[in-house]
Amino acid sequence: MRFEIVLAPEAVADFRRLKANLRTAVREALETHLRHEPTKTSRSRIKRLRGLSRPHYRLRVDEVRVYYDVSGSTVEVLAIVAKSEAESWLAQFGNPE
Repeated sequence: MRFEIVLAPEAVADFRRLKANLRTAVREALETHLRHEPTKTSRSRIKRLRGLSRPHYRLRVDEVRVYYDVSGSTVEVLAIVAKSEAESWLAQFGNPE
């Protein structure tokens, strides 16, 4: 099944702020990992976030974290955050269950 990838306005702004090489890596990771199996967790790449109602998943791409939700056949990318800012982003924007 092919999933549609939708970037939230905040994620678009985050994406544009990345350096060119990171933008390419993130774009490739979105296509590779989220286009067909966005809920397939792995030990290193995709992690299901526990204790949060939103976001549900995190994709690791080098030093960047991509937070997203899956509903039906749509993957909604909520934010693209540097690893160093990930914990504070989750504390601010993550919705506890």
